[in-house]
Amino acid sequence: MSPLSTIASPQLWAITIAVLLALLAADFAITHRPHDVAMREAVGWSLFYLALPAAFGVILWQVYGRRPAVEFYTGWVVEKSLSVDNLFVFMLLLAAFAVPPQLAQRVLLYGIIGALVLRAIFIAAGAAVLQTGAWAFLLFGGALLLTAGKVMRDAMRDDEYHVDIDTMRSVRLIRKLMPVTKDYHAGRLSIVENGRRTLTPLALVVVAVFVTDLVFAVDSVPAVYGVTEDPYIVFATNMFALLGLRALYFVLRNVLGKLRHLDYGLAVILAFIGVKLVLHWAHKLWPQVPDIPTELSLVVIAVTLLTVTATSLVANRREVSHTAS
Repeated sequence: MSPLSTIASPQLWAITIAVLLALLAADFAITHRPHDVAMREAVGWSLFYLALPAAFGVILWQVYGRRPAVEFYTGWVVEKSLSVDNLFVFMLLLAAFAVPPQLAQRVLLYGIIGALVLRAIFIAAGAAVLQTGAWAFLLFGGALLLTAGKVMRDAMRDDEYHVDIDTMRSVRLIRKLMPVTKDYHAGRLSIVENGRRTLTPLALVVVAVFVTDLVFAVDSVPAVYGVTEDPYIVFATNMFALLGLRALYFVLRNVLGKLRHLDYGLAVILAFIGVKLVLHWAHKLWPQVPDIPTELSLVVIAVTLLTVTATSLVANRREVSHTAS
């Protein structure tokens, strides 16, 4: 089986990874001195991380043509919508661990780095699976349809999301292996206490976020492979979607809980891409089976996100009116 086609040369990969490392280094420099992020700062960085993928897509269009650019934009929208769900879980974790506001951005940065590493591993694994034959599209499609069903069932429950850190296996395991201090010690993951290396609660939060990243990576990588078969574009969409999460969290932290219908939208998007992958598998075997174009995928995803945002706003207003009356 020949390798998957890709627009990326080794030089382009090297440049992309260098840019990624430079941006992460800048984030580390910004979070070196813990502070609570003001809205103005968060909005500024969010706009910067929105401008980057927009400019990158334009460069792709000019150098490689329309199709890679449209695939990138579509995959980026998918990843960005799924990453907002990541932020909601991160918000719950930060609250459950009582993370001081000034340390929140450092926790999020560790989470982003963990997510990038995991996505890179899953992207490479996904590319290897796709090279084995068309059946891989059926596998990815079936996995996304199952995930969509789970997300929809969870969204239809009346119970609110909550995080119980005492029941998390990763946290319980770490507590058995090493002692943990009761208090946070600035941005340090461990300290020496009574002559013994001791973890801080910050280390537990980072591990919990990393485990959460693992769960999300299982869903998000096949979702983008449903948009493009190019591993480089898959990596680029994940990179640009994740890099802006830290700043976006501080912009959306007061409204994340109000996006009450977001999970319904994510379930629809995952199901749509799952069907797209299954049809793509069938199209490779039977050419008469229709193959959903990327442009249509972008429209469906955008309309779905706009719809659930609008319905969430309407539901919130009705709730406020009902409470006031």
